[in-house]
Amino acid sequence: MDEALEAGVTRIVTIGCGERSSMQAIEFCEQFEQVYAAIGVHPNDADSWRRADEEWIGELAQHPKVVAIGECGLDYFRDRARPESQHKAFITQIGLARELELPVMVHTREADDDTLAILGREAEGHPVILHCFSMVNHVDEVVERGYMTSFAGQLTYKSATDLQEAARRIPPELLLVETDAPYLAPVPRRGKPNRPAYVQFTVEFLATLRDEDPDDIAKLTSDNAGRIFGWAA
Repeated sequence: MDEALEAGVTRIVTIGCGERSSMQAIEFCEQFEQVYAAIGVHPNDADSWRRADEEWIGELAQHPKVVAIGECGLDYFRDRARPESQHKAFITQIGLARELELPVMVHTREADDDTLAILGREAEGHPVILHCFSMVNHVDEVVERGYMTSFAGQLTYKSATDLQEAARRIPPELLLVETDAPYLAPVPRRGKPNRPAYVQFTVEFLATLRDEDPDDIAKLTSDNAGRIFGWAA
């Protein structure tokens, strides 16, 4: 935590991807003032989705530092859960997010069309965060719907030219940054386990892409996070 604070990180949202990890996320919240939690069931685990998942999500979401439902969504890249199971778990968690009045944090991989279709039907008018943004072919639709776009360390990779162009086009009020730790460490830490402190490199790279000052991008994305997650900027 000291390393993150020294890098200018003042708040962290840690993600639960099932009951056990969601409970651990809340434990971290209680240990560290700067940490908040998102809770839910990852699409890769959707084959095990059961009614009890709705119950524990609803119960844990009563904790005052739970700020989102997710990450939930669709993942057709990894063949770990049937699409029909993923759809059911995703739709149910969107419903819970609406009921609980919390934003929904979305994981999508090689499933853009189905993800957008479900969000269009189930989440109209509700706050949506596209975690680890990758929908480079749907930027106009994403912007029109007002979804928050969260950019992780792969934005800094030399091969990510389409993603970089998307980051230039996103309106400032829809921009977020993240680490997706321990994955997707940005350049110059690529290949190492990612850490919250490394988000500074993504901020600096995003500022260069948009021809803006890094301090301004840091403040902008922090303010956006405060708005979507409901804490004071």
